[in-house]
Formats: sequence, structure tokens, C-alpha cells
Amino acid sequence: MPNLDALLAREFPVETHCIYLNHAAVAPWPKRSAEAVQDFARQCLEGGARHYRDWEQTEQGLRERLAVFIHAGSADDIALLKNTSEALSVVSQGFPWQAGDNVVICAEEFPSNRIVWEALAERGVQVRPIAVQGAVDPEQRLLDACDARTRLLSVSSVQYAAGLRLDLARLGAGCRQRTMAFCVDAIQGLGAVPHDVEAMRIDFLMADAHKWLLGPEGVAVFYCRPEWRDRIRLHQFGWRMVEDPLDFERRDWQPAASARRFECGSPNMLGIQACAASLGLLLEIGAERLEHRILERSEYLFDLIERTPRLELITDSRRGRYAGIVTFRHRELPSPALFQKLQAHDVICAQRGGGVRFAPHCYNRLEGLERALRFCTD
Repeated sequence: MPNLDALLAREFPVETHCIYLNHAAVAPWPKRSAEAVQDFARQCLEGGARHYRDWEQTEQGLRERLAVFIHAGSADDIALLKNTSEALSVVSQGFPWQAGDNVVICAEEFPSNRIVWEALAERGVQVRPIAVQGAVDPEQRLLDACDARTRLLSVSSVQYAAGLRLDLARLGAGCRQRTMAFCVDAIQGLGAVPHDVEAMRIDFLMADAHKWLLGPEGVAVFYCRPEWRDRIRLHQFGWRMVEDPLDFERRDWQPAASARRFECGSPNMLGIQACAASLGLLLEIGAERLEHRILERSEYLFDLIERTPRLELITDSRRGRYAGIVTFRHRELPSPALFQKLQAHDVICAQRGGGVRFAPHCYNRLEGLERALRFCTD
């Protein structure tokens, strides 16, 4: 792509207002996404639902783009839900459990990928949290925790606090060998590093749009492998999840054959407009180039931190063990005080994992990263 830096400068004016390093929390929108929402609002103002058919085409286009982005077989494999937690709940509450089954997760998981499994205790399902931070071989540790009653392994592709990245292809192969289902909370990875549901043998994948996908809150992708669609028991019902949602008089309804069966009610059309625009930019840049630029920024931060005696890196800097999250601490200044200092200098970041978390995206300038770290020790 010619002149990528110029494109990113146009799309992300946030760079002129602050040093934004909080994409692992809530990302700023690209300019095109804000314009898509403004256009949608104008259409609603001037014509109500006059353009609804056009909006539905954008919705279907988003499903198709998401299928391409994660290498799914078809747009029929994609549901558009409200958030990651809803998608995880669809799996946890609909999975064909039997009393005595267990699910293996990482001990360091964000609550979304922990609470949904712990809620199964009343059905006799045990949760096995396995510590992976600092492990020499976290994948083997997770697979070793599985036994004959393990029905599902659920992990984040990238851990939210320290930023540990897991080898999803290896875990997917291990699950397939053990005839277990493989569930991936991809919210901290999708948009930063490639996810291929076929190559990685992922059965369920979910991710909100508002982090590395550079979209709005209130829209999430949910991928369900086709052979699992009929096996996940539905717990949400409504007009939209049926095979023919526009036949309002029909009484003998059936759930849609596609993943739309998991969408019970009206879609978030406003969010869909923004998400479609954001994803269009990511596809225009390309998954490999996105990964290269984001890893380049992580590695630049690693190098700066390691050359600064008063700072200590928390994120695992081994190749393949990190994505866009870089968490570190100050050896003398408590992390809450360091966080407040950075905020005062318009460095937008977060406190996580016992330190301060930086999460730059593809557009962040290297000189901005250097300036942000300089504030830590000035």
C-alpha cells in the first residue's frame, strides 16, 4: 500500500491531541468510522428507516468481511452480538454439559472468560484455572490439565493484563486430538495479530469491536463452527433468530440455519455502520502488515524499557509470546502514582497486571512511544 503513514495520519487525528496507548481498553475510531456514523445519523434525521435496506446490506457486508478476516468458511458462520460476554455466555449456557464435566481456563483470565464458566457449578461442571504467566511452556501446562472429563478449553488469545500471547494452533490441535471443544476470547488479539479459525481449529471465537478492531462498543463478532451450531442449546429467543424473520405471521418457526440463530432481536445498526468502516480500514492495510507494525511498536517499547534502569518489563518479550500489550512497572514509583503522572501528560494508558499497560496500534508514531516512556522517569 503506497503512503501508509499518510493514510494513518489522516484516519487518526487523535495523534494530535494525546499519546493514545489504550487500545487494549477502548480504541479511538478512524475518521472514516466517525463519518459513517455521522452519515447514518443524517439518514435517520432526514428519512427515518427509509434506507433500512441499505443498512441491511452493510450488515451483511460486515459478516462477509469478518468471515474473511478470521478465515471462516462462510458469512453464515458469523453472528453479530452485543459483546464478548454475551457470546461466551451463549457457549457456556448452551454447551451440552453433563454433571462431572470440567472446563480448563487460564488463571489470569479477564472476568468475562471466567465468570461464565464458574456459573456452571450448579450444573455440576468444574472450572480448572491454570496459571500460565511465567510458564516456560504455557500450552503444555494447559493441555496437561485436561483429562477424560474435560469438554472444553477456553483461553484468551492474548491475556489482558500482562499481554501473554498463546499458540492457538498448538492448542487447537491438542483439543482436536482429545476431542475437546476449543473456545477463544480474541478481544485482545483480533485486529492486532492474525486469527485463522480453520488453521487453528477454533470451534468458537468471540471479540468486541471496540479494542484492536478500532470499532464501537455494542458490537461483537461471534464465530461458531458449523458442526456446533445445532449442538449449542439456545437460551435467547426473539423475532430475528428464526429462519424467515420477515414472515411475522408464521407460527411454525425454526431457528435460522446460520449463526444468526444466536441473534435474538434487532441489530445495533448504528454500531454496525462504524464497525464495517473500521474493519474496511484493517482489511485495506492487511493482517500481516497490521501485525508487523504492532509488533514493531511492542518491540520498540521492550528495547526502551530494558535500557531504562528504573523500569522493569512485566510482559513476556520472547518472540511469539507478545502482541500489542506491553506492561511494565517503575522500580521506585508505585504504579498508581506512575499512572497518574502519565495521565497528567496526556498519555492515555491503563493500570493492569501490577504495573502500567501500554497498548499501541499500527498508527502510533515511534517518537510518541519514546516520549511517553520519558515521562516515566523525568
